[in-house]
Amino acid sequence: MKQLSVLSMAAMAALSAQAQSQRPNIVYIMTDDHTAQALSAYGNSHIQTPNLDQIAKEGVLFRNSFVANSLSGPSRACMLTGKHSHINGFTNNEHGIFDGSQQTMPKLLQASGYQTALIGKWHLVSEPTGFDHWDILIGQGEYYNPVFHHQDGSKSVEQGYCTNVITDKAINWMEQRDKDRPFIPVRAPQGMPPQLVARNQISARV
Repeated sequence: MKQLSVLSMAAMAALSAQAQSQRPNIVYIMTDDHTAQALSAYGNSHIQTPNLDQIAKEGVLFRNSFVANSLSGPSRACMLTGKHSHINGFTNNEHGIFDGSQQTMPKLLQASGYQTALIGKWHLVSEPTGFDHWDILIGQGEYYNPVFHHQDGSKSVEQGYCTNVITDKAINWMEQRDKDRPFIPVRAPQGMPPQLVARNQISARV
């Protein structure tokens, strides 16, 4: 029995070492402006989201999960910090600045050797911290030809549909990263399907 215990401990140590050397890459897609009912993976027959459904099929689909705050910026602060809004300090979109000095998920991953990036909607007023690279929308961003705030302090208008622009930027970062280190890009699109944007624009003109 003692020998088995020693062998078990040795096996656990070997598995732990293997896990350390084989850290998985993570692609975090933070979708925006919808509820769970907007995904056909949750049984909505009126909307089809086959690509997201495929991710749900091959991964984990949470059926008993709840938001800490349903507002845009505050929900992001909750996910970044793991704290409720009254603790992380960012309670609503109208006022306040996110305190980037507190502990966050990307900082913990950085400390574990991950390359971190944030591309897309930030909506927390302060500049991002814990990211080796960031390229964010100003405020909520525009659906077409959005203005980006770059890490070097400059700003530029990027031509195209916002979600497509963000996707291209995320892919470009992943292609140029250090291939010897694990990575996590946070891709945060802002937008609705182009046909809905066009419909809203027509309604606004009428």
